[in-house]
Amino acid sequence: MQGDILQQHARDIAASLEDVTSGHPFTPHLEVWKVHEKVFLIVTDDDPDLQIITVKVDPHQADALRRDVDTITSGRYLDKRHWISIGPGAGITKQLIEYLVHASYDLADDRELGRQP
Repeated sequence: MQGDILQQHARDIAASLEDVTSGHPFTPHLEVWKVHEKVFLIVTDDDPDLQIITVKVDPHQADALRRDVDTITSGRYLDKRHWISIGPGAGITKQLIEYLVHASYDLADDRELGRQP
């Protein structure tokens, strides 16, 4: 999958989720997606040499993904254990991006945590 397609697919998925906002709070080159003020997706902008997305993941899953897919690395801008960056390449599919964006959204959206007995 090419980088521009990867990034646009991640944006499309994020935009379809509930209670999501996006903006550029840190730098004009990082598009940040949040659910209830918690970051779940970062998309690099305006850099054809760095067409990546960064998502939140379970640390064990992050280890496996980094081991199994060459273009998945430790999170570029955030905690290296809980975030991964995904670049274009073999093994990166629309289904994988959809799964990772949804999983990141679920980890960041802690509304359900406060409602448990």
